[in-house]
Amino acid sequence: MSDQKPTYAKGLEGVIAGTSGLSLVEGDIGRLSYRGYNIDDLVDHAGFEEVTYLLWYGELPTADQLQAFDAKLRAQRTLPAEAERVLRALPTGGAPIDALRTVVSALALADSDVDNIGHDAVIEKATRLAALFPTIMMAYDRLRHGQEPIAPRGDLTHAENMLYMLTGTAPKPAMAHALDTYLVLAAEHSFNASTFAAMVTISAVSDYYSAIVTALGTLRGVSHGSANQKAMEMLMEIGAPDKVDAFVDNALTTKRRLMGMGHRIYKTRDPRAKHLARHAAELAQMVNDPRWFDIANRLDDMSKSHPYFAERKIYPNVEFYSAPVLYGLGLAPDLMPAAFAVSRIAGWTGHLLEQLADNRLFRPSAQYDGPAPRPYAAVDTRA
Repeated sequence: MSDQKPTYAKGLEGVIAGTSGLSLVEGDIGRLSYRGYNIDDLVDHAGFEEVTYLLWYGELPTADQLQAFDAKLRAQRTLPAEAERVLRALPTGGAPIDALRTVVSALALADSDVDNIGHDAVIEKATRLAALFPTIMMAYDRLRHGQEPIAPRGDLTHAENMLYMLTGTAPKPAMAHALDTYLVLAAEHSFNASTFAAMVTISAVSDYYSAIVTALGTLRGVSHGSANQKAMEMLMEIGAPDKVDAFVDNALTTKRRLMGMGHRIYKTRDPRAKHLARHAAELAQMVNDPRWFDIANRLDDMSKSHPYFAERKIYPNVEFYSAPVLYGLGLAPDLMPAAFAVSRIAGWTGHLLEQLADNRLFRPSAQYDGPAPRPYAAVDTRA
Protein backbone atom coordinates (compact mmCIF):
# COMPACT_ATOMS: atom_id res chain seq x y z
CA MET A 1 0.00 0.00 0.00
CA SER A 2 1.30 3.45 -0.90
CA ASP A 3 2.13 5.85 1.93
CA GLN A 4 1.45 8.85 -0.33
CA LYS A 5 -0.99 11.27 1.26
CA PRO A 6 -3.91 12.77 -0.68
CA THR A 7 -3.26 16.13 -2.31
CA TYR A 8 -4.44 18.99 -0.15
CA ALA A 9 -5.25 22.53 -1.26
CA LYS A 10 -7.43 25.05 0.52
CA GLY A 11 -10.63 25.50 -1.48
CA LEU A 12 -9.52 22.59 -3.71
CA GLU A 13 -7.50 25.10 -5.75
CA GLY A 14 -5.59 23.27 -8.45
CA VAL A 15 -7.01 19.89 -7.40
CA ILE A 16 -8.40 17.87 -10.30
CA ALA A 17 -11.77 16.52 -9.15
CA GLY A 18 -12.92 14.96 -12.40
CA THR A 19 -12.93 15.19 -16.18
CA SER A 20 -15.24 17.14 -18.45
CA GLY A 21 -15.70 17.73 -22.16
CA LEU A 22 -17.84 20.84 -21.77
CA SER A 23 -15.44 23.75 -21.48
CA LEU A 24 -11.73 24.44 -21.54
CA VAL A 25 -10.65 27.40 -19.42
CA GLU A 26 -7.10 28.42 -20.32
CA GLY A 27 -6.44 30.96 -17.61
CA ASP A 28 -2.82 31.61 -18.52
CA ILE A 29 -3.64 32.85 -22.02
CA GLY A 30 -7.19 34.08 -21.42
CA ARG A 31 -9.07 31.69 -23.68
CA LEU A 32 -12.41 29.93 -23.13
CA SER A 33 -13.90 27.22 -25.34
CA TYR A 34 -17.17 25.29 -25.22
CA ARG A 35 -16.91 21.76 -26.63
CA GLY A 36 -13.85 22.88 -28.62
CA TYR A 37 -15.43 26.06 -30.00
CA ASN A 38 -13.78 29.35 -29.07
CA ILE A 39 -16.17 31.57 -27.16
CA ASP A 40 -15.34 34.43 -29.55
CA ASP A 41 -16.75 32.44 -32.47
CA LEU A 42 -19.84 31.36 -30.55
CA VAL A 43 -20.65 34.91 -29.46
CA ASP A 44 -20.38 36.12 -33.05
CA HIS A 45 -22.40 33.35 -34.66
CA ALA A 46 -24.52 31.36 -32.16
CA GLY A 47 -27.38 32.33 -29.86
CA PHE A 48 -28.07 31.03 -26.37
CA GLU A 49 -30.44 28.34 -27.60
CA GLU A 50 -27.79 26.96 -29.93
CA VAL A 51 -25.09 27.04 -27.25
CA THR A 52 -27.38 25.27 -24.79
CA TYR A 53 -27.96 22.51 -27.34
CA LEU A 54 -24.19 22.23 -27.85
CA LEU A 55 -23.57 21.85 -24.11
CA TRP A 56 -26.31 19.25 -23.60
CA TYR A 57 -25.90 17.17 -26.74
CA GLY A 58 -22.19 17.58 -27.47
CA GLU A 59 -22.47 18.95 -31.01
CA LEU A 60 -23.84 22.05 -32.67
CA PRO A 61 -27.38 21.42 -33.91
CA THR A 62 -28.49 21.22 -37.52
CA ALA A 63 -31.10 23.77 -38.58
CA ASP A 64 -33.89 21.24 -37.98
CA GLN A 65 -32.51 20.19 -34.60
CA LEU A 66 -32.21 23.80 -33.47
CA GLN A 67 -35.73 24.61 -34.60
CA ALA A 68 -37.14 21.62 -32.71
CA PHE A 69 -35.14 22.42 -29.56
CA ASP A 70 -36.13 26.09 -29.65
CA ALA A 71 -39.78 25.11 -30.12
CA LYS A 72 -39.63 22.96 -26.98
CA LEU A 73 -38.21 25.85 -24.97
CA ARG A 74 -40.83 28.28 -26.24
CA ALA A 75 -43.67 25.86 -25.52
CA GLN A 76 -42.82 25.53 -21.81
CA ARG A 77 -42.49 29.16 -20.73
CA THR A 78 -45.84 29.39 -18.93
CA LEU A 79 -45.60 28.76 -15.20
CA PRO A 80 -47.90 25.93 -14.00
CA ALA A 81 -50.77 27.06 -11.79
CA GLU A 82 -49.47 25.33 -8.65
CA ALA A 83 -46.06 26.96 -9.02
CA GLU A 84 -47.61 30.35 -9.68
CA ARG A 85 -49.58 30.07 -6.46
CA VAL A 86 -46.37 29.44 -4.57
CA LEU A 87 -44.73 32.42 -6.27
CA ARG A 88 -47.60 34.73 -5.40
CA ALA A 89 -47.49 33.58 -1.76
CA LEU A 90 -43.81 34.42 -1.29
CA PRO A 91 -42.71 37.43 0.77
CA THR A 92 -41.93 40.33 -1.56
CA GLY A 93 -38.85 41.54 0.27
CA GLY A 94 -36.50 38.80 -0.84
CA ALA A 95 -34.03 38.47 -3.68
CA PRO A 96 -35.31 37.15 -7.03
CA ILE A 97 -32.79 34.31 -6.98
CA ASP A 98 -34.37 33.16 -3.70
CA ALA A 99 -37.78 33.10 -5.37
CA LEU A 100 -36.24 31.13 -8.22
CA ARG A 101 -34.79 28.59 -5.81
CA THR A 102 -38.10 28.20 -3.96
CA VAL A 103 -40.21 27.75 -7.08
CA VAL A 104 -37.80 25.11 -8.41
CA SER A 105 -38.49 23.15 -5.23
CA ALA A 106 -42.22 23.57 -5.79
CA LEU A 107 -41.87 22.31 -9.35
CA ALA A 108 -40.10 19.23 -8.01
CA LEU A 109 -43.05 18.48 -5.75
CA ALA A 110 -45.37 18.69 -8.73
CA ASP A 111 -43.30 16.32 -10.89
CA SER A 112 -44.56 12.74 -10.53
CA ASP A 113 -41.37 11.56 -12.24
CA VAL A 114 -39.08 13.59 -9.99
CA ASP A 115 -36.66 10.76 -9.21
CA ASN A 116 -36.03 9.83 -12.84
CA ILE A 117 -32.44 10.87 -13.60
CA GLY A 118 -32.08 9.02 -16.84
CA HIS A 119 -30.38 10.97 -19.62
CA ASP A 120 -33.53 11.84 -21.58
CA ALA A 121 -35.52 12.59 -18.44
CA VAL A 122 -32.88 15.04 -17.22
CA ILE A 123 -32.89 16.86 -20.56
CA GLU A 124 -36.70 17.09 -20.45
CA LYS A 125 -36.61 18.53 -16.93
CA ALA A 126 -33.75 20.87 -17.84
CA THR A 127 -35.59 22.16 -20.90
CA ARG A 128 -38.60 22.90 -18.74
CA LEU A 129 -36.60 24.75 -16.08
CA ALA A 130 -34.54 26.65 -18.65
CA ALA A 131 -37.77 27.84 -20.25
CA LEU A 132 -39.30 28.79 -16.89
CA PHE A 133 -36.35 30.57 -15.25
CA PRO A 134 -36.98 33.92 -17.01
CA THR A 135 -40.71 33.65 -16.33
CA ILE A 136 -40.16 33.05 -12.62
CA MET A 137 -37.65 35.84 -12.05
CA MET A 138 -39.56 38.45 -14.02
CA ALA A 139 -42.91 37.49 -12.49
CA TYR A 140 -41.46 37.81 -8.99
CA ASP A 141 -39.89 41.15 -9.85
CA ARG A 142 -43.23 42.55 -10.95
CA LEU A 143 -45.14 41.06 -8.01
CA ARG A 144 -42.76 42.61 -5.51
CA HIS A 145 -43.45 46.00 -7.10
CA GLY A 146 -47.22 45.53 -6.90
CA GLN A 147 -47.59 44.73 -10.62
CA GLU A 148 -49.13 41.75 -12.35
CA PRO A 149 -46.72 39.40 -14.13
CA ILE A 150 -46.55 39.66 -17.90
CA ALA A 151 -47.30 36.40 -19.71
CA PRO A 152 -44.45 35.06 -21.87
CA ARG A 153 -44.63 35.17 -25.65
CA GLY A 154 -43.86 32.20 -27.83
CA ASP A 155 -42.91 34.27 -30.87
CA LEU A 156 -39.79 35.74 -29.21
CA THR A 157 -36.32 34.36 -28.63
CA HIS A 158 -35.18 33.43 -25.15
CA ALA A 159 -33.47 36.81 -24.65
CA GLU A 160 -36.26 38.82 -26.28
CA ASN A 161 -38.93 37.14 -24.16
CA MET A 162 -36.98 37.68 -20.96
CA LEU A 163 -36.79 41.43 -21.57
CA TYR A 164 -40.40 41.57 -22.77
CA MET A 165 -41.63 40.09 -19.47
CA LEU A 166 -39.73 42.81 -17.60
CA THR A 167 -41.56 45.75 -19.20
CA GLY A 168 -44.30 44.45 -21.51
CA THR A 169 -42.54 45.95 -24.53
CA ALA A 170 -40.64 43.93 -27.10
CA PRO A 171 -36.97 44.99 -26.84
CA LYS A 172 -34.93 46.66 -29.54
CA PRO A 173 -32.76 44.18 -31.48
CA ALA A 174 -29.55 45.63 -30.01
CA MET A 175 -30.85 45.13 -26.48
CA ALA A 176 -31.87 41.54 -27.13
CA HIS A 177 -28.49 40.90 -28.75
CA ALA A 178 -26.70 42.31 -25.69
CA LEU A 179 -28.63 40.00 -23.36
CA ASP A 180 -28.13 37.02 -25.66
CA THR A 181 -24.38 37.71 -25.65
CA TYR A 182 -24.39 37.73 -21.86
CA LEU A 183 -26.33 34.46 -21.74
CA VAL A 184 -23.85 32.80 -24.11
CA LEU A 185 -20.82 34.04 -22.19
CA ALA A 186 -22.10 33.01 -18.76
CA ALA A 187 -23.50 29.63 -19.81
CA GLU A 188 -20.57 27.45 -18.79
CA HIS A 189 -17.25 27.70 -16.97
CA SER A 190 -15.91 24.29 -15.97
CA PHE A 191 -15.98 23.23 -12.28
CA ASN A 192 -17.05 26.57 -10.82
CA ALA A 193 -18.54 26.57 -7.32
CA SER A 194 -22.22 26.20 -8.26
CA THR A 195 -21.52 23.58 -10.90
CA PHE A 196 -19.43 21.51 -8.51
CA ALA A 197 -22.07 21.84 -5.78
CA ALA A 198 -24.73 20.54 -8.18
CA MET A 199 -22.47 17.65 -9.17
CA VAL A 200 -21.95 16.68 -5.52
CA THR A 201 -25.73 16.61 -5.02
CA ILE A 202 -26.43 14.48 -8.09
CA SER A 203 -23.53 12.15 -7.24
CA ALA A 204 -25.54 11.07 -4.19
CA VAL A 205 -28.21 9.88 -6.67
CA SER A 206 -30.50 12.71 -5.71
CA ASP A 207 -32.96 14.25 -8.18
CA TYR A 208 -32.27 16.87 -10.85
CA TYR A 209 -34.29 19.58 -9.11
CA SER A 210 -32.31 19.16 -5.88
CA ALA A 211 -29.07 19.56 -7.82
CA ILE A 212 -30.35 22.78 -9.38
CA VAL A 213 -31.53 24.09 -6.00
CA THR A 214 -28.06 23.36 -4.65
CA ALA A 215 -26.53 25.22 -7.57
CA LEU A 216 -28.80 28.22 -7.04
CA GLY A 217 -27.93 28.39 -3.36
CA THR A 218 -24.24 28.38 -4.23
CA LEU A 219 -24.60 30.85 -7.11
CA ARG A 220 -26.22 33.28 -4.68
CA GLY A 221 -22.86 33.79 -2.96
CA VAL A 222 -21.12 37.15 -3.25
CA SER A 223 -17.94 35.40 -4.35
CA HIS A 224 -19.81 33.76 -7.21
CA GLY A 225 -23.09 34.66 -8.93
CA SER A 226 -23.94 37.72 -6.85
CA ALA A 227 -20.70 39.39 -7.88
CA ASN A 228 -22.48 41.12 -10.78
CA GLN A 229 -24.93 42.70 -8.34
CA LYS A 230 -22.12 43.81 -6.05
CA ALA A 231 -20.14 45.16 -8.99
CA MET A 232 -23.11 47.30 -10.04
CA GLU A 233 -23.64 48.51 -6.50
CA MET A 234 -19.96 49.46 -6.41
CA LEU A 235 -20.29 51.47 -9.63
CA MET A 236 -23.33 53.23 -8.16
CA GLU A 237 -21.44 53.98 -4.96
CA ILE A 238 -18.58 55.52 -6.93
CA GLY A 239 -21.10 57.66 -8.76
CA ALA A 240 -18.90 59.42 -11.33
CA PRO A 241 -15.76 58.67 -13.41
CA ASP A 242 -13.73 61.41 -11.70
CA LYS A 243 -14.25 59.70 -8.34
CA VAL A 244 -12.77 56.35 -9.40
CA ASP A 245 -9.15 57.05 -8.45
CA ALA A 246 -10.00 58.18 -4.92
CA PHE A 247 -12.35 55.20 -4.46
CA VAL A 248 -9.66 52.74 -5.53
CA ASP A 249 -7.02 54.36 -3.33
CA ASN A 250 -9.34 54.14 -0.33
CA ALA A 251 -10.27 50.54 -1.15
CA LEU A 252 -6.61 49.51 -1.30
CA THR A 253 -5.84 51.33 1.95
CA THR A 254 -8.75 49.72 3.79
CA LYS A 255 -8.25 46.33 2.05
CA ARG A 256 -11.73 46.51 0.58
CA ARG A 257 -12.46 44.08 -2.23
CA LEU A 258 -13.13 45.61 -5.64
CA MET A 259 -16.06 43.63 -7.04
CA GLY A 260 -15.71 42.28 -10.55
CA MET A 261 -11.93 42.54 -10.47
CA GLY A 262 -9.74 39.43 -10.52
CA HIS A 263 -10.47 35.76 -11.09
CA ARG A 264 -9.31 32.52 -9.49
CA ILE A 265 -8.43 31.00 -12.88
CA TYR A 266 -7.59 33.85 -15.25
CA LYS A 267 -4.14 35.35 -14.83
CA THR A 268 -4.75 37.60 -17.79
CA ARG A 269 -7.83 39.40 -19.08
CA ASP A 270 -11.07 37.39 -18.89
CA PRO A 271 -11.89 36.61 -22.55
CA ARG A 272 -15.57 37.31 -21.91
CA ALA A 273 -15.02 40.86 -20.69
CA LYS A 274 -14.27 42.45 -24.06
CA HIS A 275 -17.59 41.33 -25.53
CA LEU A 276 -19.56 42.66 -22.60
CA ALA A 277 -17.58 45.91 -22.60
CA ARG A 278 -18.60 46.49 -26.21
CA HIS A 279 -22.28 45.97 -25.42
CA ALA A 280 -22.04 48.09 -22.27
CA ALA A 281 -20.72 50.98 -24.39
CA GLU A 282 -23.48 50.55 -26.99
CA LEU A 283 -26.22 50.37 -24.37
CA ALA A 284 -24.87 53.47 -22.63
CA GLN A 285 -25.34 55.43 -25.84
CA MET A 286 -28.73 53.87 -26.52
CA VAL A 287 -30.19 54.85 -23.15
CA ASN A 288 -28.26 58.14 -23.14
CA ASP A 289 -26.61 57.41 -19.80
CA PRO A 290 -22.87 56.69 -20.25
CA ARG A 291 -22.10 57.15 -16.56
CA TRP A 292 -21.88 53.49 -15.52
CA PHE A 293 -19.86 52.43 -18.52
CA ASP A 294 -17.51 55.38 -18.08
CA ILE A 295 -16.90 54.45 -14.44
CA ALA A 296 -16.29 50.82 -15.37
CA ASN A 297 -14.02 51.85 -18.23
CA ARG A 298 -11.96 54.05 -15.90
CA LEU A 299 -11.56 51.15 -13.48
CA ASP A 300 -10.58 48.94 -16.40
CA ASP A 301 -7.92 51.46 -17.48
CA MET A 302 -6.52 51.52 -13.96
CA SER A 303 -6.15 47.73 -13.97
CA LYS A 304 -3.82 48.11 -16.96
CA SER A 305 -1.57 50.75 -15.42
CA HIS A 306 -1.87 50.72 -11.62
CA PRO A 307 1.07 48.83 -10.04
CA TYR A 308 -1.18 47.02 -7.55
CA PHE A 309 -3.28 45.43 -10.29
CA ALA A 310 -0.41 44.87 -12.71
CA GLU A 311 1.79 43.09 -10.17
CA ARG A 312 -1.03 40.79 -9.05
CA LYS A 313 -2.45 40.27 -12.56
CA ILE A 314 -5.87 41.53 -11.57
CA TYR A 315 -8.18 42.32 -14.48
CA PRO A 316 -11.93 42.77 -14.97
CA ASN A 317 -13.85 39.49 -15.01
CA VAL A 318 -17.16 38.54 -16.60
CA GLU A 319 -19.22 40.05 -13.77
CA PHE A 320 -17.50 43.43 -14.09
CA TYR A 321 -18.96 44.47 -17.44
CA SER A 322 -22.06 42.30 -17.13
CA ALA A 323 -23.22 44.72 -14.42
CA PRO A 324 -23.57 47.82 -16.67
CA VAL A 325 -24.92 45.62 -19.48
CA LEU A 326 -27.73 44.17 -17.35
CA TYR A 327 -28.41 47.51 -15.69
CA GLY A 328 -28.60 49.17 -19.10
CA LEU A 329 -31.19 46.58 -20.07
CA GLY A 330 -33.36 47.60 -17.13
CA LEU A 331 -32.47 44.92 -14.58
CA ALA A 332 -32.18 46.12 -11.00
CA PRO A 333 -28.93 45.03 -9.31
CA ASP A 334 -30.61 42.33 -7.22
CA LEU A 335 -32.11 40.78 -10.38
CA MET A 336 -28.62 40.15 -11.77
CA PRO A 337 -27.80 36.93 -9.86
CA ALA A 338 -31.06 35.42 -11.14
CA ALA A 339 -30.09 36.48 -14.67
CA PHE A 340 -26.82 34.60 -14.17
CA ALA A 341 -28.85 31.50 -13.28
CA VAL A 342 -30.92 31.86 -16.48
CA SER A 343 -27.65 31.40 -18.36
CA ARG A 344 -25.74 28.96 -16.16
CA ILE A 345 -28.48 26.30 -16.10
CA ALA A 346 -27.08 25.34 -19.49
CA GLY A 347 -23.67 24.48 -18.03
CA TRP A 348 -25.08 22.99 -14.83
CA THR A 349 -27.15 20.53 -16.81
CA GLY A 350 -24.27 19.59 -19.09
CA HIS A 351 -22.13 18.69 -16.10
CA LEU A 352 -24.94 16.78 -14.41
CA LEU A 353 -25.38 14.68 -17.54
CA GLU A 354 -21.64 13.95 -17.55
CA GLN A 355 -21.66 13.05 -13.87
CA LEU A 356 -24.61 10.69 -14.25
CA ALA A 357 -23.03 8.96 -17.25
CA ASP A 358 -20.24 7.62 -15.00
CA ASN A 359 -21.35 8.42 -11.48
CA ARG A 360 -19.32 8.07 -8.32
CA LEU A 361 -20.26 9.68 -5.02
CA PHE A 362 -18.07 12.66 -4.16
CA ARG A 363 -16.53 11.87 -0.78
CA PRO A 364 -13.26 13.75 -0.27
CA SER A 365 -11.04 13.20 2.75
CA ALA A 366 -10.25 15.85 5.34
CA GLN A 367 -6.85 16.56 6.83
CA TYR A 368 -7.50 16.33 10.57
CA ASP A 369 -5.98 19.10 12.69
CA GLY A 370 -7.84 18.54 15.98
CA PRO A 371 -6.57 17.28 19.37
CA ALA A 372 -4.60 14.07 19.72
CA PRO A 373 -6.42 11.06 21.28
CA ARG A 374 -7.31 11.76 24.91
CA PRO A 375 -9.29 10.03 27.66
CA TYR A 376 -12.86 10.88 28.54
CA ALA A 377 -13.28 12.67 31.88
CA ALA A 378 -16.50 12.50 33.92
CA VAL A 379 -18.35 15.78 34.06
CA ASP A 380 -17.75 16.31 37.80
CA THR A 381 -14.00 15.90 37.39
CA ARG A 382 -13.48 18.49 34.64
CA ALA A 383 -11.67 21.67 35.56
